[in-house]
Amino acid sequence: MLRRLHPEQPESFAFTDANMAWAEAQISKYPAGRQASAIIPLLWRAQEQEGWLTRPAIEAVADMLGMAYIRALEVASFYFMFQLQPVGSVAHFQICGTTSCMICGAEDLMTVCQEKIAAKPHTLSADGKFSWEEVECLGSCANAPMVQIGKDYYEDLTALRFGELIDELAAGKVPVPGPQNGRFASEPLSGLTSLKDFDSGHTKYNASAQLAVDIGDTVKRIDGTEVPLLTPWRKDAAQQSGAPGAETKPAPAAAPRDDAESDLVKPSAALPGQAELAARKGTWTYQPEADTAETAGETAGEKPAFLEAARSGGGDDLKLIKGIGPKLEGVLNEIGVYHFDQIAAWSAAEVAWVDDNLIGFKGRVSRDDWVAQARKLAAGEETEFAARAKQDGIYDT
Repeated sequence: MLRRLHPEQPESFAFTDANMAWAEAQISKYPAGRQASAIIPLLWRAQEQEGWLTRPAIEAVADMLGMAYIRALEVASFYFMFQLQPVGSVAHFQICGTTSCMICGAEDLMTVCQEKIAAKPHTLSADGKFSWEEVECLGSCANAPMVQIGKDYYEDLTALRFGELIDELAAGKVPVPGPQNGRFASEPLSGLTSLKDFDSGHTKYNASAQLAVDIGDTVKRIDGTEVPLLTPWRKDAAQQSGAPGAETKPAPAAAPRDDAESDLVKPSAALPGQAELAARKGTWTYQPEADTAETAGETAGEKPAFLEAARSGGGDDLKLIKGIGPKLEGVLNEIGVYHFDQIAAWSAAEVAWVDDNLIGFKGRVSRDDWVAQARKLAAGEETEFAARAKQDGIYDT
């Protein structure tokens, strides 16, 4: 399915304070230079805040993560979980139309949507409360046909029951998710044929449905009133956040972090400014102000000396070094590396700095031993790779 941005877009987007704190916490889970890994949760949080994923929201998240806008759009347009157009204020229905559900009556559910909501998918109902679409398999084949509403599955549906669900939601009620035919989970309709003792002691609904009932968040979007989860991996997150009803406790003294945790990005330092974003040009990561030359030696080796331009006669063909392709050569030239003898002179600390700061190519210098190759090339010798590259025109990508 072709998924495009909606033609009508708001002027701007900004996370609420609580959602920004949450977003920074997600970014801090990843090592420096890997902030883009937080793209999906941040886009999801933006959608939860606004109801649908707008272009300004996609661009704002991309800026936070130092990503090109097109990369963020690729993620947003790939997953059905992201809505690129306005959706119903109460509920958006995603109807599974793949084999099992289609055989068991998904088309009847779509007919209900056409009659009660709108004739075409991705169209708001007259009152603006509902919208719908057909999606690919949602993985609940044993309970076909099914519909995802918000975060929850409504399974074992008939056209009659689905129509009732829509009416209940329109009346302000919240139907219990899960199987709608009396089944606990996905056991045979006739009842359990094994593990019959399972009937004793389990909750009224299956785990997913029971959690939705207990929390009371079915079809409810995140609106910023929830615990912001500043450090969601810690058990005392509720106390730290100051959430309503949470007992406030003094923050414990910070324990020394081990090596695996020491390279977590501090949220405030991980968010680049506009000047940094403009200078980044896609692949090279500039250290934020907190990680200046004075501290670089402690965290990521020692920054080498770079040239403002190639020496007279032009730069060397860095692609003759195994591990450097056209794209990486451009990155190196951009930061001031043009000659074999520059690389050949790098110390172990300088190699560590470069290894740590090449986004998308982290560790490449050590992996392919650029320094040893560069020493030979700078001395007029030829490496096996360089000879082959010159002969066949083969370079690393």
